[in-house]
Amino acid sequence: MAEQHTPRSLIVTLYGAYGRESAGPFAVAELIRLLGAVGVDAPSVRSSVSRLKRRGLLVPQRTGAGAAGYALSADARQLLDDGDERIYGRRAALLSDGWVLAVFSVPEAERHKRHLLRSRLGRLGFGTAAPGVWIAPARFYEETRHTLRRLQLDPYVDLFRGEHLGFAATAEAVGRWWDLAGVAKQHEEFLDAHGPVLRAWESRGATPAEEAYRDYLLALDSWRRLPYADPGLPAELLPQDWPGGRSAEVFSGLHERLRDAGAGYVRPDGV
Repeated sequence: MAEQHTPRSLIVTLYGAYGRESAGPFAVAELIRLLGAVGVDAPSVRSSVSRLKRRGLLVPQRTGAGAAGYALSADARQLLDDGDERIYGRRAALLSDGWVLAVFSVPEAERHKRHLLRSRLGRLGFGTAAPGVWIAPARFYEETRHTLRRLQLDPYVDLFRGEHLGFAATAEAVGRWWDLAGVAKQHEEFLDAHGPVLRAWESRGATPAEEAYRDYLLALDSWRRLPYADPGLPAELLPQDWPGGRSAEVFSGLHERLRDAGAGYVRPDGV
């Protein structure tokens, strides 16, 4: 199945990869150029930027040259900073780390927040242990706390840290808490799409900036969802031949080869 890269997702990925440096905001014209390199037309860029502005993720800010542009909001920067450990510093959890539990109760009059809570916890990589009880590796506590406070959902949630004591074996239980087959499929799709890209780059000498930027942005846009779908469970709890390690190696190889080279296309004058 062909990968889907939406304009909004690509813009967030661009800011996450290259928009937190000291060079300042991206001018609108620059966003159009940079997204054009991966097939997004100018009207789609403008409408997507407007939506991200309404969501509070981008804020208007003039560039050093006085052009109209956009920078990350404080909330967006926190969101991206929280994601860095998962996306770039990925490690499997250990059983000894324990688990974080999110237990929530939402009044019926505010049931729309119940849906938002479930959706957000799922996006953070939580599995469902029982109705209103969600579970994840304990290292996600800080990111979960930041996210729930940012969305003003923290009054409805209690967070706990602990260990699984039974009655089912933990390896059996995680198969109920997470859709491991679905997560494995996502890893395989990433490998099918980006494994050949890495192999092609490994056979080349030079790393042209525009090609590096394009391949890296598309790989990162695909990869950054995976560490949220896959919480990085302890190896002994996963099925044999789990593809997560292989897909992480492919992304790491692309990151090391392409990220800095692509920066030369993003900021060609180094500013």
